[in-house]
Amino acid sequence: MKFLFVMPHAMRLKALTQPWECQVTGPDQAEMARCAETLGYDMIAVPEHFVVPHSHVEVSGPHYFHSTVAQAFLAGATRRIAVNSCVTLLPLQHPIVMAKALATADWMSGGRIMVSFGVGWDAEEFAALGVPFTERGQMADEYLAAILELWTSESPSFEGRYVRFHDVAFEPKPVQQPHIPIWIGGDADAPLRRAARCASGWIPFLTQPGDIPSRLDFLKSQPAFDGRPFEVCYGLGTSLIGEGHVGADDPGQRPGMPAQQIVDTLGWFASLGVTMTSVPIPPVDGMSAYLDYAQWVMEEITPKVP
Repeated sequence: MKFLFVMPHAMRLKALTQPWECQVTGPDQAEMARCAETLGYDMIAVPEHFVVPHSHVEVSGPHYFHSTVAQAFLAGATRRIAVNSCVTLLPLQHPIVMAKALATADWMSGGRIMVSFGVGWDAEEFAALGVPFTERGQMADEYLAAILELWTSESPSFEGRYVRFHDVAFEPKPVQQPHIPIWIGGDADAPLRRAARCASGWIPFLTQPGDIPSRLDFLKSQPAFDGRPFEVCYGLGTSLIGEGHVGADDPGQRPGMPAQQIVDTLGWFASLGVTMTSVPIPPVDGMSAYLDYAQWVMEEITPKVP
């Protein structure tokens, strides 16, 4: 099992955020990223929203990054750890600009950038950006194809409904080959089919742990899936957030569980096909205590999880 380091103050979800996190700054996050790398964490992931409508601020909070900008910053602060998003809202960004931003960050970091694409759920956010919410799935499919063309073709060319380009050059290409690792976030059939076509990982959100094997079977049964190595990222504590970021209670995923309960639960996750996880931090009083717990996870939990 691989482990994700959850960065404080990457968002301010009412259900999860501790009060002290609001004081964590960008330079603090850079230092914590370096600590996560030293402790042996495998990945950091950055959430994204561009605007949060007032109707959602109470539960979602107002604080989110542009994921690719934040990824580049954290990659520049570290040397080895992979930096992913969770998730990048693909239909809200022009695919040529998106491809360039990610390729630039990957090139400058020596090949440590990943991206998890999602189609978004907040219709009001789409309205604010002038993007048709009901077309977001079709846009994402086309944008993904265009991005892959830019990353992998020496003479990129694309003709679609939403984007087209011909007779252009595109460099730098990503350092990672054949391209930057793409994961897909989402739970419905459409994102799973999307993942089967071009992704090397999946981030479920509303899928319950026990349903992961059947959803993986569906993904791998798609004609486009070629048997490539495939990651599944499901954090311990994911079930504490429901649709629309509304908090939920799950006694089996609460922060601060005893070590053996955490080990047993993560072992169960592994048996379901989960390959990357995170452990939620119980209430603490600041960065130092947060990092102490993160160290405890690496020393006491990870050696016991398959």
